[in-house]
Amino acid sequence: MAYDLEEQEQIDEFKAWWKTYGNIVLLAVAVVLFTFSGIQGWRYYQHRQALMASTQYETLSQADAKDLKLIRSISAELMDKFSGTAYAGRAALIVAKANYAANDSKSAKAQLDWARNNAQEEPIKAIAQLQLAAMQLEEKQYDEALKTLAEKHDPGFDGLFADLKGDILAAQGKKTEAKAAYQDALSKLDDSGNYHHFTAHKLEALGS
Repeated sequence: MAYDLEEQEQIDEFKAWWKTYGNIVLLAVAVVLFTFSGIQGWRYYQHRQALMASTQYETLSQADAKDLKLIRSISAELMDKFSGTAYAGRAALIVAKANYAANDSKSAKAQLDWARNNAQEEPIKAIAQLQLAAMQLEEKQYDEALKTLAEKHDPGFDGLFADLKGDILAAQGKKTEAKAAYQDALSKLDDSGNYHHFTAHKLEALGS
């Protein structure tokens, strides 16, 4: 096929440009393709992990509350192999509750501690903190309980945190501080909710 002079010049210019920059272009294309492939692969992996975790969690949520062996087994797998999913934190709460019911407070606290530090959902972290602090209160570990409540948490739970703080302070005999905590809780709890009523009753019980 014959080319006119202008076309031949353009071809020669392209060949020269390609000789200089061709490898760079190919490398850039390869990087883009590799990156795209990596993103797609990561998304597939995340989807697969979430699907597998969902199946495991469904089995866990339907397990007999007395089947401690099964609950521990599934929860351990979710917390170990699927810690990046929301189901791991939820599983930690379930197994903590089962262990507490079985009088294994040490394991229950360990799982709540894991949830407050590793759960993917902020509300789950807050619930774990509250339950851990409540157990510490029950065991008269007052300073530890107050420290747990003082940690950063979902603001939506501020009322419950203040209420439990009041319980701890009251248990320590710190009446003035307890009243202040209950008053703080009342300002943050839903007026129509049961917790507001319970907190108001506790505040009233402390007297003037």
